[in-house]
Amino acid sequence: MPKDTVIKVQEYKDTLIQKAELLITKCFPEKIVQLNELLATPMFNERDFEEVHQDVNIPVLPPVLAKNHDDSGNDDHPPNKRARNDVIVAGSPMLALPNGSVSCNKPLCEMIKVVKPIIRTLVEHSNLLKMWISFMIPKIEDGNNFGVSIQEDTLAEIQTVESEAAAFYDQISRYFLSRAKVVSKVAKYPHIEDYRRAVVELDEKEYLSLWLVVCEVRNRYSSLHDIVIKNLEKLKKPRSSNTESLY
Repeated sequence: MPKDTVIKVQEYKDTLIQKAELLITKCFPEKIVQLNELLATPMFNERDFEEVHQDVNIPVLPPVLAKNHDDSGNDDHPPNKRARNDVIVAGSPMLALPNGSVSCNKPLCEMIKVVKPIIRTLVEHSNLLKMWISFMIPKIEDGNNFGVSIQEDTLAEIQTVESEAAAFYDQISRYFLSRAKVVSKVAKYPHIEDYRRAVVELDEKEYLSLWLVVCEVRNRYSSLHDIVIKNLEKLKKPRSSNTESLY
């Protein structure tokens, strides 16, 4: 391997280690405080569910007459069979929505705009910590591996946090897809109130989920900071003579 490449790889590792240590000692505590302050804002603190209700903008149109024979005069019924009378069928006679498009839930979109960067940052920080611990794991040897087991346990915890944060991100996209399906049902069956109620319930559920996501991100920062700080010596020097246990 060229010497220049080896030097660049080592510089990358050294820079990553410095960033990770700064992340644990300074950035994580600041993030915990920021998220606590965010949860105390009117957007998240004691918000009434009615504030996230939004009309779907799909009116209930009057029923239309649906004929069972061709209006052009071509009667497909056999001569000896009498055509059925006209029946009333409830539904929208238009292919397009009469009041225009159905917009997304604006209050929830405002919350999502705030929450998504928080989730993305947690994923990035978790990935950085994961690589930091991976670089500090020593080569495999017999005996004195207690510190290595602490590194592995901490690494597993960080990987779990990273996966959960990615799931939070996926949850948001699934909300929009689910809402679109229910709204399409409202457009197809505007006379059925249960579909309209389903949209309201889905919006309330997403509001609660977004609040919970911020709480969980705050908790994950707290737990990662706690476990790393308590075991920082073993994480950095896993094969020292000390035999302190994992908190």
